[in-house]
Amino acid sequence: MKRRNFIKKVSATSTITFLAPSILPSGVYGRTKANNKINIGQIGCGRIARFHDMPGIMQYDNARLIAVCDVDINRMKDAKKLVENYYYNKTGSNNAVDVKMYNDYKELLQNRDIDAVVISTPDHWHAQPAIEAALAGKDIYLQKPTSLTVEEGRILSDIIQKKGTILQVGTQQRSMSQFRIAAELVRNGRIGKLHTVKIGLPGDPSGPETIKMEVPSNLNYDMWLGQTPLMDYTETGVHPKKGYSRPGWLRIEQFGAGMISGWGQHHYDSAAWGMDTELTGPVSVEAIAEFPKSGLWNVHGDFMSRAQYENGVTMYTSSGGYTNGIKYIGTDGWIFVSRGSYTASASDPVATNKNSKALDASDPKILSSVIGPDEIQLYKSYEHHGNWLDCIKTKTPPISTVEMGHRACSICLITHISMKLNRKLNWNPKTEKFINDVEANKMLARSQRKPFGVDYIKNF
Repeated sequence: MKRRNFIKKVSATSTITFLAPSILPSGVYGRTKANNKINIGQIGCGRIARFHDMPGIMQYDNARLIAVCDVDINRMKDAKKLVENYYYNKTGSNNAVDVKMYNDYKELLQNRDIDAVVISTPDHWHAQPAIEAALAGKDIYLQKPTSLTVEEGRILSDIIQKKGTILQVGTQQRSMSQFRIAAELVRNGRIGKLHTVKIGLPGDPSGPETIKMEVPSNLNYDMWLGQTPLMDYTETGVHPKKGYSRPGWLRIEQFGAGMISGWGQHHYDSAAWGMDTELTGPVSVEAIAEFPKSGLWNVHGDFMSRAQYENGVTMYTSSGGYTNGIKYIGTDGWIFVSRGSYTASASDPVATNKNSKALDASDPKILSSVIGPDEIQLYKSYEHHGNWLDCIKTKTPPISTVEMGHRACSICLITHISMKLNRKLNWNPKTEKFINDVEANKMLARSQRKPFGVDYIKNF
């Protein structure tokens, strides 16, 4: 079924009721003790999977990783060893788990013993396997960015909500207490009326010149490319043949938008929490950016953007111009929040930046202010993977729902479009279209290389 027909079908037949409330009484979603383990399949076994998602799942006794999948056979085998060694060290038993291996995630999804999947694939392989996992009846932990395009993200969100799938977007800052505290303080007026938000992001360097290489025998390169156009294989453009350092595809526009979506979705999602704009978006965006003039890596370098919201808040974003984090500025002061020294993996681009405060304010008294029982209380999660597992058991919305993820990702994507067009764009967050701009609207979707991409999913 083509995407436009699917959108019409979903709009006509589904009643969307699965949006998580942004305001909840404290402790509504506490940890649960499982009677039965949740069997998990891992799709994508690269850097983020090995150092963040797989350990994040395996630490919990109510879940068990029983299958791994990757188009790189070597990475798939490494993942099997990692999981089995973990459970051996945890239980002392050589028979704790016999991890099944899959080279094609579609085969993994057919395994009825698997209850849920973690998707830690490259950015261009997020929406399609998530949709197909939902159609297969699996709950999902999905790494960000949520989608490669706005249109693809809308299809993803609609089908997930229609199916009632428990999908947690990997925007784990929502489960870091300082981001919730900052948002609560802002939402409860501790800095007066919010008028400005400043977001700092890291940048990416331009890349080297490369030459065509022979595709390694262990890699299904055609499937790795997926919906994107055919491209000569180079190790620099995919991932290291050995080791798990930061991959080169992160710096190629064919596979994503660069730091604006790679890290931007984290901060835009967190900022929306404090701005009370989680389920909407800006009404205009304007961005300028530097792009490499040579080399394989072609995502944006330094950039500056400005987004205007209907509630009067202006959000500025800069790579290099602001400290990595979020600064809320109101009529009575400011609050700054960041990850501090936390990184999801050792090769994160800011791993050496240990000096940023996790939480700061214009007046220390702001941070010591207590949120009263009659004030706005935001959803509390103590660990992101654990929250997802708890919500699978209780059938309740997780802290980072698919619609929240789609909205945050959309800010990244429309900002990137503004970078490319080098002009201001007016945006309608209800219709998710640019206003009176045919050229910009054409960039809300991409052509997809058959048989890959959401256009070619069967059994919608």
